[in-house]
Amino acid sequence: MSWDPAHIRHLNQHLKGIPPEEIISWAVERAERPVITTNFRPYEVALLHAVTEVEENMPVIWCDTGYNTPQTYRHAEELIRRLDLKIRPYIPKQTAAHRDATLGIPDIEDPRHAEFTEQVKLEPFRRAMQEHKPDVWFTNLRKGQTAHRDSLDIMSLSADGVLKVSPFYYWSDARLDGYLSRHGLPNEHKYYDPTKVLAHRECGLHT
Repeated sequence: MSWDPAHIRHLNQHLKGIPPEEIISWAVERAERPVITTNFRPYEVALLHAVTEVEENMPVIWCDTGYNTPQTYRHAEELIRRLDLKIRPYIPKQTAAHRDATLGIPDIEDPRHAEFTEQVKLEPFRRAMQEHKPDVWFTNLRKGQTAHRDSLDIMSLSADGVLKVSPFYYWSDARLDGYLSRHGLPNEHKYYDPTKVLAHRECGLHT
């Protein structure tokens, strides 16, 4: 299905305040090849729980940079078991040990940082999207995360025309804490993204 930007703007005017479960159900009913992407950062569990409550067999794409913290890897394993996630891992073509010896993790200002980001995140992500060819992409973008994400909404189009659906777009951390508490879900705050370093930076997947 192709999505008309004007139609998406119209939908977004009516979606604010609608429960995430209803937004997810609406999108799933219209999708042929939906996917979720996750990196198991803080509050990702809310999206994973909400989406799999609606469609338990949806592919969950995890682009694992190889640089996650031990806490994040343990959190991921717990959620994969607990939510019975249909995880589809995508990893860089080069091991972290090899890269550490030849490139390391360049500083944001280092010209080589773009190459690092391409290797550990952008190439695995493109490979995942090429293999799954989704028409609907569930993601946990939220307003206030970055300047770019503030320009989006609950529904937006990716550069290649995939409908991105962010059911919790207008939710605050406090509201998500309530969601996790109601459903007895764990959170994880030791997440580290070497391609961003600072939380307000974009990693490139959504630009």
